[in-house]
Amino acid sequence: MVLVVLIMVSALSVITLRQESRMTFAQLQTLERERDSLDIEWGRLLLEQGAWSQHQRVEKIAHTRLGMQTPDGNQIEFISPRGQMALNDRSSK
Repeated sequence: MVLVVLIMVSALSVITLRQESRMTFAQLQTLERERDSLDIEWGRLLLEQGAWSQHQRVEKIAHTRLGMQTPDGNQIEFISPRGQMALNDRSSK
């Protein structure tokens, strides 16, 4: 009689563990699909970021919307960290 009870308990344990395993596997597949979807979206966002930050696009918007222009050579000043000569100072000495 004890042997039958132990067999029944063992059988119920196997059934319970198999069900948990199936549920866990289904959850894993759901999470993998979500991960794949997020990877695709990340790739699209990287492409979009690259498109928005292209130098030509930024320069065009700066010129047309903000009225900015590239400065002439004599309007450009080099600033150096404290204690170092600027590039223009080195070339003149």
